[in-house]
Amino acid sequence: MSGLRVYWLDPNTPDGAFPDPELALDQPNGLLAMGGDLSPQRLRRAYAQGIFPWYNPEESILWWCPHPRTVFQTDHIHVSRRLKRTLARADYAVTLDRDFNNVVLGCAGTRDGNPGTWLGPEMRAAYAKLHALGDAHSIEVWRDGRLIGGLYGVALGRMFFGESMFSRERDASKIALVWLGRQLQAWGFPLIDGQVGSAHLYRMGAVDLPRSKFLKLVRTERARPGPASPWRFTIDAPQSRDHTGA
Repeated sequence: MSGLRVYWLDPNTPDGAFPDPELALDQPNGLLAMGGDLSPQRLRRAYAQGIFPWYNPEESILWWCPHPRTVFQTDHIHVSRRLKRTLARADYAVTLDRDFNNVVLGCAGTRDGNPGTWLGPEMRAAYAKLHALGDAHSIEVWRDGRLIGGLYGVALGRMFFGESMFSRERDASKIALVWLGRQLQAWGFPLIDGQVGSAHLYRMGAVDLPRSKFLKLVRTERARPGPASPWRFTIDAPQSRDHTGA
């Protein structure tokens, strides 16, 4: 859609319908609606339609569904030779759903000298509620008892919508992505939604899908039963207590 039309969502009706995601703007790419709230009901309805919130704190909530959509196939995450050596050393541990709130705080940290973050208190509280309800999940990377990286996202059925990742040491977010991909593949998840492409994501094997194809996949995968919460690894992942501190 090229016309400048953005839909308004009533914040008093969290069960209200979203407009058709195919009506999102071309510029800025994927902007569909504004307003509403960040209640669990609203967020579940959004992700079920391939829509996600993204806005700066103290501004109106903005809802997006870009075209194309950047995704990872869980069986095609690229592991470079250097990263393969890092993974094999296993001088780290990975866990699932052990420290969700601190993963989100890590993702909200300043980057490249920029003091701002889109993950303000309202967004952090909203995803914490989703996590408590079993709809949002994290993967943590530990070394010597310290949280050094991770990522979090939302799961509906067997569709995982990645939201953000962070690293405090080299390759920590890549380690998180690789192990999450391996576990999701074992559970039968075909995709990790990466939302919007970047050089970093493409280097890790992300590809772009037409929005219509992505939305069709979301409708199929959200209807399939997913694993029980809280998530735990069912594959052989590095989990030494020397690193987790447990």
